Amino acid sequence: MSWLNSEAFTAFEQHIKWSDMIGNTIGLIALALGWRRSIWTWPVQFVSGVILFAAFASSHLTGSAGKQVVVMVVAAWGWWQWTRGRQQAQDGSIAIRFASRRERALLVAAAAIGTVAVAGLFTLEPSLSWDPWPDAYIFVGTLIAMYAQARGLVEFWFAWLLVDLVGVPLNFANGFAFSGFVYIIYGALVLWGMRDWWLRSRTSAKPSLEGAAA
Repeated sequence: MSWLNSEAFTAFEQHIKWSDMIGNTIGLIALALGWRRSIWTWPVQFVSGVILFAAFASSHLTGSAGKQVVVMVVAAWGWWQWTRGRQQAQDGSIAIRFASRRERALLVAAAAIGTVAVAGLFTLEPSLSWDPWPDAYIFVGTLIAMYAQARGLVEFWFAWLLVDLVGVPLNFANGFAFSGFVYIIYGALVLWGMRDWWLRSRTSAKPSLEGAAA
């Protein structure tokens, strides 16, 4: 499997690795499935995580590699969440909603504290990461985003967008050009998915409000 970390081709003076290209292409498919609220987003995310873990681990980007471990673990949990007792929408897909104020506060606090803690660990042990703060930010941000997705929260799109803002330049700087290009596409899909989930959450809330009024 060593060919996964070999160069596939060069584009715009950037060296594209097989693992980087394949893993991120599968990741794009997973994101599209998430936008469609399909349960298959989770196993596809798991496969993407396995491939990208190998890519980042070989480049000493521990935070980004750890991010893929998070992807795999949360993908398994998300699959379980969406198949066991989660409220389903009328079309059979997962029901979605906005987080409560308390949930949002907890997500923001967890992101801030987690980033400081992980960055501190990376700073104390430089061999774990060559870019401790952005690496920690991506690692923790991914955990927050996938947790919110598993809970069916619209805010997961906002979390992914914030991760992308740091992930794009970090990937280009560390030789993962395909990841950088794909994260730009991720950004567009995130904005599209955010709008779709936002509108669907408002639509799904209407029947409950009408029922309460009755």
